[in-house]
Amino acid sequence: MKFVIEHIEPELYQWCLIEYWHISRIVGKENIIFTNIGKKAAKKLKKYGKVYSNSITDLKLTNICVLSQYAEKALATKDKNNFEYFVFGGILGDNPAKKRTNILIKNLKKHKIKFETRNLGKKQMPTDIVVYVAKEILDGKKLNDLKFVDELEIEINENESVVLPFRYAVDGNKVVIDEKLVEYLRKRKEF
Repeated sequence: MKFVIEHIEPELYQWCLIEYWHISRIVGKENIIFTNIGKKAAKKLKKYGKVYSNSITDLKLTNICVLSQYAEKALATKDKNNFEYFVFGGILGDNPAKKRTNILIKNLKKHKIKFETRNLGKKQMPTDIVVYVAKEILDGKKLNDLKFVDELEIEINENESVVLPFRYAVDGNKVVIDEKLVEYLRKRKEF
């Protein structure tokens, strides 16, 4: 079972790099594949997983499941027996969502690559959280058993905070978010 991130952004932004690092920690370097990565970005990502400059459409993979919040069917634990590759769009989310995972789906269809889609609910999540939730489900949990918060407020300093308008998983009583991302947000000059 491999987790594939098809990078859809025009460059590898710092935010993406932090999310990709977190994904590597969640599923293990040996289980992650980054596709559609430029040469400069590839050097940064090689320590986190396998990297391809080509799109997933060029890799001739089979047994593919694309995760999309717009898919009809929800991901279930049994899907780990039906698919070898679980594909996620590497996207910095917009609110409201621009449905950019559909670009990936259209490209797969255009190249006549067989795949199925699954959702993790209808709310938009950051890429690293989508991978976390998918792994939890593939490892035996049910989507309904997982806890979430639909907005996350990060305190920047005593006078300011930023609200991330996406769904985040909760493990125990702790929101699943990488501390590197929180540090990045606190140091960022503008939003």
